[in-house]
Amino acid sequence: MAKVEIYTKAFCPYCTRAMRLLAAKGVTPEETDISMGGPQRAAMIQRANGRTTVPQVFIDGRHIGGSDDLAALDARGGLDPLLAA
Repeated sequence: MAKVEIYTKAFCPYCTRAMRLLAAKGVTPEETDISMGGPQRAAMIQRANGRTTVPQVFIDGRHIGGSDDLAALDARGGLDPLLAA
């Protein structure tokens, strides 16, 4: 199974939605809570090509995007092959 990383913040409904989709796929991602900012938030922004919103999802180091991007990838059948890699 692929390594899945997700940057989240507390009380973020989009983060919850992304986590639920991943859970439905049997994935427990490595979650990094950036609610308090700091160096982890700066690392996320750098990895996500300047995107500052959460969640930001990475599969095997590849930037997928946010919750809507993850859902769209799943809808077009692209998520399962990435997770299986």
